[in-house]
Amino acid sequence: MSWEEDVFALLDDLEQQAEAAYAAERDAELADRSRAAYREVTLASRLMASAGEEVLLDVTGVGPVGGVLERVGDGWCLVAGPAQDWVVHLAAVGSVAGAVERSVPEVAWSPVARLGLGSALRRIADAGERCVLHLVDGSTYDGTPRRIGADFVEVAVGEGRLVLVTFASLAAVQSRE
Repeated sequence: MSWEEDVFALLDDLEQQAEAAYAAERDAELADRSRAAYREVTLASRLMASAGEEVLLDVTGVGPVGGVLERVGDGWCLVAGPAQDWVVHLAAVGSVAGAVERSVPEVAWSPVARLGLGSALRRIADAGERCVLHLVDGSTYDGTPRRIGADFVEVAVGEGRLVLVTFASLAAVQSRE
């Protein structure tokens, strides 16, 4: 080989080493970015991607709630179980089994999905459906939601007795089918 070929071979070798070093550095940077971006993923966004899937939620004060994840909103989800439906307050969810690995960021949600827990409870109240309100402390109220405030639900229980239940204490609402 001539000295020119030696120089070109050396330069090619150096270029390949530089490309390998850049690729290794880029892979590490992408992994760091991926980890940093994942901290922005919310439980609601993971559940939104899992709509239509069979899930099992562990709900504080209730225990396991399983069924098909029908709908997800801002702070709540609807699980259609084998015997009844559940509106679950996401603040009371301790764990989820069966969620897919994807997520749907909130900017991609439909306007209907942005509706909060109060909207879901208003629909139940408008229908006049009797249900069981499960609280995070394990207590329950069997009755009919009447009116929904900014941070509470008014429930008619027994003979005309009204109870106000705060959203903060509400774990889930179970249908009475």
